[in-house]
Amino acid sequence: MTTLYINYPARAAAADIGAACAYAQVGDGGNVLQQGAGALGKLGDLVAASRKVVLLLAAADVTLLRAAVPPLTGSRLKAAIPNLVEEQLLGDPADCVFALGPAQPGGSERTVAVVQRAWLDVLVKALVQQGARTVSALPAQLCLPLAAGGVSALLANDEGGMELTLRTGPYEGIGLALPAQPDAALEVLRALAGEAPVTLYVPAAQRAHYESLLPTVTGITLEEDHWAHRIAASKAVQLDLAAGLGAASGARAQAWKQWRWPLRLALVAVLVNIVALNVEWLRMKREAEGLRQSMVQIFRAAYPNEKVVLDPAAQLRGNLARAKAGSGEMGSDDFTALAAAFGEALGGLPRRDVVAGLEYRERALIVRLKPGSVDGGALVQVQAQLAPRGLTLTETGAGTWELRAGGKS
Repeated sequence: MTTLYINYPARAAAADIGAACAYAQVGDGGNVLQQGAGALGKLGDLVAASRKVVLLLAAADVTLLRAAVPPLTGSRLKAAIPNLVEEQLLGDPADCVFALGPAQPGGSERTVAVVQRAWLDVLVKALVQQGARTVSALPAQLCLPLAAGGVSALLANDEGGMELTLRTGPYEGIGLALPAQPDAALEVLRALAGEAPVTLYVPAAQRAHYESLLPTVTGITLEEDHWAHRIAASKAVQLDLAAGLGAASGARAQAWKQWRWPLRLALVAVLVNIVALNVEWLRMKREAEGLRQSMVQIFRAAYPNEKVVLDPAAQLRGNLARAKAGSGEMGSDDFTALAAAFGEALGGLPRRDVVAGLEYRERALIVRLKPGSVDGGALVQVQAQLAPRGLTLTETGAGTWELRAGGKS
């Protein structure tokens, strides 16, 4: 994927998004794939094909202020920024977008970038509408290389005259719109830079002209303007005005557009499944009610004197068990039957005095054994004796056996 860099001219020279602006499409390795100039509203193919769009805002349109920042973080710091720089602004802070630069060593002051909200909003929305995934907006004055102890400057012609971009520190710089008079622009540059040496970037086609003017000023070194140094410098800038706009990154809006229909289809699928599950539950509930009514009718037909029927199956088992007991027939899971069968099964062991206690609970016989009286072989031998009777013997703990009828545990 690629990154598209767009150098947007100053508002004084660009009446709308139809103004020509220079652009460069850069690959992941930093190589410039293509460059040129065109209206912002007509870069749709390049914008849509790029992973990220970086908008370089003219230095004349971005004000960099210095403010003492209290030790706040997150949303509280964001809310405090307009109040910190309000006295340095000519207009209403509500009409501006703010971006806070990183902390610098040697003090509590930090750089605050300020730009008009409505103007930046138009630019970002124009890019998002053309398919931009992520949009960043950086001050152009911070996208010039900066030599230690010196200042960097850029002079470029626009439709209204000339743009002067000046970078005086890591997060310091200004921009001016000047008349189309190169000699006067050099004098202004020299005055703004003070005694510091200046590296001036100019278009390659105008370098010869500026070299002829250099004898009139001192301390200025000429360099040809090209995208490579701007791109390299922009990667170190931690000050994104589009993020302060709140719609910076077209990623969220674009992601919603891409996933809108899949999410709707997923929601419909969930609703269909919920409805189907409820329909199935209602069907099974009706079947269960019908089955219970049938069981109640069969139970009442067999036991007409029963007044209350709560669990027909359990009551039927209980009545059958009591009937068998009344007729002298003993159930296979009665205490007597289980104890007798267990006693007979112990006959095959070398010693029979292994039982420390018996307990009958939940239709199972719990046998507690004397410590050290049996081993694993004894359990297997007794299980073999009980299996033909339909009885299951399991070891539920150290020295504890459980005997049940029908193999249920």
